[in-house]
Amino acid sequence: MTLECINPRDLPTPTTYTQVVVASGTKLIFVAGQEPEDIDGKLVGPGDLAVQARQVFANLGRALAAAGAFPEQVAKITIYVVDYERDRHLAIIEEARVVLFGGHKPADVLVGVTALSPGYLIEVDAFAVVDG
Repeated sequence: MTLECINPRDLPTPTTYTQVVVASGTKLIFVAGQEPEDIDGKLVGPGDLAVQARQVFANLGRALAAAGAFPEQVAKITIYVVDYERDRHLAIIEEARVVLFGGHKPADVLVGVTALSPGYLIEVDAFAVVDG
């Protein structure tokens, strides 16, 4: 499996993601939206985006592991955030994201939404590519 991360010279170079990811491998893994829930399905960190973001990315890591994938094999993620404001929220999300991904920067989409499940502030899904 290989991921070629490309930031074209004629596009802005983002600091937190990659503009284009070319994935080569034999197996695609689609991870459903991970919510800020504990093992019992209970909301973690009501009203606290930082706590919820850490839980969501930790859950994403567990979901990837269950499929035999590693964070560095993720080609793309979509992040949904309630009432998203870049200046208020991006640094909080990125702090949680880097714990899972380290220096790996999959392509991403960050979508501001009006609501998720009651009390839920963030959700993240992913696509990974692995060999075998």
